[in-house]
Amino acid sequence: MHKPPRAERLTIAGPAGGLEALLETPAAGGSPGVHACGVICHPHPLYGGTLDNKVVWTIARAFQQLGAPTLRFNFRGVGASAGHYDEGRGETHDALAVIAGARERFPGAELWLGGFSFGAAVAVRAAGRAHPRRLVAVAPGITRIDVTHAAAPACPWLIVQGDADEVVPAQLVLHWAHGLAPAPTVRVVHGASHFFHGRINELRDTVVDFLAAQRRHATAHGRAH
Repeated sequence: MHKPPRAERLTIAGPAGGLEALLETPAAGGSPGVHACGVICHPHPLYGGTLDNKVVWTIARAFQQLGAPTLRFNFRGVGASAGHYDEGRGETHDALAVIAGARERFPGAELWLGGFSFGAAVAVRAAGRAHPRRLVAVAPGITRIDVTHAAAPACPWLIVQGDADEVVPAQLVLHWAHGLAPAPTVRVVHGASHFFHGRINELRDTVVDFLAAQRRHATAHGRAH
């Protein structure tokens, strides 16, 4: 029987005050030598986005399925997090603070950074400074936050986009993605809406497949050297 992850509520020091966070550790993980840890960013704070969003939860479960503890957190002004909405600027600094907390807790572990919608755009912006080993951006909210001046993440990364997205037009996301170098892996989920209603399991499997493939590639590359 699948055991749920161990959950621990945390407050992480952020630039605008304490940030509410949830650390979840897979039942089979969390021992010394954790190979990776995940940080996942939630959708737009002004439109009901929180760490409990189902897509954010799904990204976390995908990371956990591969043994990585995860930190979901509320941006400034959301839930019990201090501060006020800052149009993506302050939220990027919030993400960097949580990443620093994850690295302090799991020294030596790879950082897997993820996000959904607004949170995915924040993750893309944070990646240039955080240097994750993997990045997962689901329906990135590039119409809500300017990412044109953000350097393309240097790590292997995945964009998952529904082609029936009613919030972020799929064609805009795909056009942006195809202009990036190095290029991300892009997976289009046909018929999926912005919130992946009825397609959550497919989303999870897409993320797991990408991360597992990257692990196999890294292992094979390591053997070759």
